Amino acid sequence: MMLIPIYDMEGEKAGDVELRADIFEAPVNVPLMHQAFERQRANARQGTHKAQTRSEVNRTTRKWYRQKGTGRARHGSRSANLFVGGAVAHGPRVRDYSKKMPRKMRQAALRSALSAKAADEAIVVVKGLEMDIPRTKRVAATLGALGADGRVLLLLPGRNEVVEKSARNLPDVKVLNANYLNIRDLLSHDKILITMDSLQVIERNLGR
Repeated sequence: MMLIPIYDMEGEKAGDVELRADIFEAPVNVPLMHQAFERQRANARQGTHKAQTRSEVNRTTRKWYRQKGTGRARHGSRSANLFVGGAVAHGPRVRDYSKKMPRKMRQAALRSALSAKAADEAIVVVKGLEMDIPRTKRVAATLGALGADGRVLLLLPGRNEVVEKSARNLPDVKVLNANYLNIRDLLSHDKILITMDSLQVIERNLGR
């Protein structure tokens, strides 16, 4: 059982919460996390890169110069890859980089990453983020009071335009819907700031 404190926006302790052992105390599987991380990076690639081959270069097909008598090498086309303006040999082609990974393995990778963050005391639970108008200074003050320094991932249970607008001017803070929790954001941030409602979303999505 892992018991961690709950804080309010002023950084004052507002209680304790028990983190589920099957999510936040799961075995840390580094190879599995790496596989999920590489899959997400690969799936983000568009694969629209393309270089022209000799058959696609729009150049004249007329023989460049006569076959014999010039003392130069024999060439029949200006579209060859060794000439400026010619084609590219073995260049990139349009392809699909996406990789597949079973849903249970992806969820296990997320549980592993959350467990690693919990073991490093990098998870901070806040009671809620209540704001009437967007104020970047207010969010910055809350992060400072909670000791959330470095790169911070702020998880919300749903869309909250006030908080999103308040945090988007902070270069080291990313706001993310808890339903879209992913391995890359978990591993690329130093602190994970979770609201109580977001914690319920995570437990519903990753609980076994």
